[in-house]
Amino acid sequence: MSFLLIPSDLIFFNLSLPKKIMFDSKFTYFSKVKIAFFAAGGKISEKFAEKAAKHCLVIDNSSFFRMDPEVPLIVPQVNSEDLKTIKKNIIANPNCSTAQLVIALKPLHDLYTIKRIIVSTYQSVSGGGKAPMDELIEQTKLALDGKKINSKNFTKQIAFNAIPHIDVFSDDGYTKEEIKMTNETKKILDNKIDLTATCVRLPISVSHSESVNIQFEKPFSIEKVREALDNFEGCKVIDDRSDGGYSTPLEAEGRDETFISRIREDKTIKNGLNLWIVSDNLLRGAALNSVEIAETLIKNNFYAK
Repeated sequence: MSFLLIPSDLIFFNLSLPKKIMFDSKFTYFSKVKIAFFAAGGKISEKFAEKAAKHCLVIDNSSFFRMDPEVPLIVPQVNSEDLKTIKKNIIANPNCSTAQLVIALKPLHDLYTIKRIIVSTYQSVSGGGKAPMDELIEQTKLALDGKKINSKNFTKQIAFNAIPHIDVFSDDGYTKEEIKMTNETKKILDNKIDLTATCVRLPISVSHSESVNIQFEKPFSIEKVREALDNFEGCKVIDDRSDGGYSTPLEAEGRDETFISRIREDKTIKNGLNLWIVSDNLLRGAALNSVEIAETLIKNNFYAK
């Protein structure tokens, strides 16, 4: 096990770092820090997070604790109030595609009450880690050279392709990624919201995009929707309705904001709205959200500890 330490306050868990630290059976080493970040996958979190949580607050980036009713699932701009009821001393970080979705939905749900969501995601290969990123580059070179491609980290060739399959399939035909989006959105935002998702992997290195169709309980105006989104922390509207007047994955890479474009009424249903949402999945969908959770805890003097 490997760790990067920031003395007295934070501890980052990362398998890729070379430094090793040995623990006693009670994990008392964690008493030296106030917050521990776990970012090494569900198996590591399952085995060690609760032991660490006996000594400090744990922010877990895996999926293991997300649906635990005693563990808050947090996007600070959306539901930071849930941090006041921490029971296990563990806080879960949501799935990358969920995080950028709910931060755009929150101001609209507050105004108009969301009834139903249909979302199709177009996700970068970095959502699967470094190996898929490297394979995308390798496959692209092979494809351009006209050579045979054998996929290692994907179910089919990813270069110059689109794969409607992320994570394992369930018996009802949905993938685990699609189920995560449904369950996590309900837990973070509102359990009454109906959501159906289709998640697709694209040959893009960084940033996830989402085509979102929303039906509200109340009527809305496009002008007020734009204003609400643009004024909400973490959101930025880019919607000029002209050539290039929208955000793409390339422009979102390396940026903290969640970008919203293509804002328009869905004229086929009552109170319907269409959005295009783009965000850097490695920031908003993972590292940035975890850090913002920690910042919220620190700002509030580690409440619930």
